[in-house]
Amino acid sequence: MPDKPTHDPTDDFQALSTGKQLSIIGEFWEFLKHNKKWWLLPMLIVMLLLGLLVLLGGTGIAPFLYPLF
Repeated sequence: MPDKPTHDPTDDFQALSTGKQLSIIGEFWEFLKHNKKWWLLPMLIVMLLLGLLVLLGGTGIAPFLYPLF
């Protein structure tokens, strides 16, 4: 007679579904910690800074950004 499995995978799914939802930033931070991908952080910071410059370049602050380029 086969033994009944002691671990039910649906229990894990239900526990995760009732848990607290993380934001995108929280999920990314957990990804960095869990997978030890710290080299992604400087690239993300540079991309955010460039995006900020593009955003500010389209507004009335553009004359102050021209000397940077």
